[in-house]
Amino acid sequence: MPTTHSPNQIASPPPAAMTIPEFCRWSRIGRTAAYREIKLGRLRLVKVGAKSLILVSDAERWLSSLSAVAA
Repeated sequence: MPTTHSPNQIASPPPAAMTIPEFCRWSRIGRTAAYREIKLGRLRLVKVGAKSLILVSDAERWLSSLSAVAA
């Protein structure tokens, strides 16, 4: 059954950035692996005050740069 929205509800845009825990859930890798990718310069971390974020565009670029495993 389709979901209906009231006229007063405004759809929120998708997030533009993720926290480290959100990135780890999204990418299915652990914190240690995420920080390793950041340290190696393959994944960019941005800071907003004390908060560390990964831009969704950077996360998608990182994911598409990974090598495929041959069968």
